Amino acid sequence: MLTIEEVKKIANLAKIKLTPAEEQRYTETISVVFDYMKILDEVNTDGIEPTCEVNDLKNVWRNDEVKKNQNNKELLEQFPEKYAGMLVVPGVFDN
Repeated sequence: MLTIEEVKKIANLAKIKLTPAEEQRYTETISVVFDYMKILDEVNTDGIEPTCEVNDLKNVWRNDEVKKNQNNKELLEQFPEKYAGMLVVPGVFDN
């Protein structure tokens, strides 16, 4: 059984604030998940090769190549906001 202190530690690591009711609920629900996962320990896996893929998909890689864009001026003209020859976009981080 997971303790409330362990749930608080997990929440802290995940930067999640939990109410006391949520701490209690997650203590119970996460413990149930761990108990369910213990069933997997009972499965006999002798002779089973470890796998990370169960299908025949393979990564397809290509070399990165720098290419000159022939329509650069045309694309820049379509952009809604420009400043000093650069494109203006919304900020990503709060100041």
